[in-house]
Amino acid sequence: MIKEGIINVNKPAGMSSHDIVNTVRRLTGVKRIGHTGTLDPQATGVLPVCIGTASRITEYCRRVVAH
Repeated sequence: MIKEGIINVNKPAGMSSHDIVNTVRRLTGVKRIGHTGTLDPQATGVLPVCIGTASRITEYCRRVVAH
């Protein structure tokens, strides 16, 4: 199972971004996981999920969006 890196998750309607992160944590056994942006629970789409040290990239993604 992947322990470091970024995976794209096809988020279904009815799940929050936090639900996706919790599912990936459970499947990988890795606690340090983040996502690059929040999708509305009723929205569908690709949610990049960063695992392990790759989760640091979320800091930079949010800065770019904020500017």
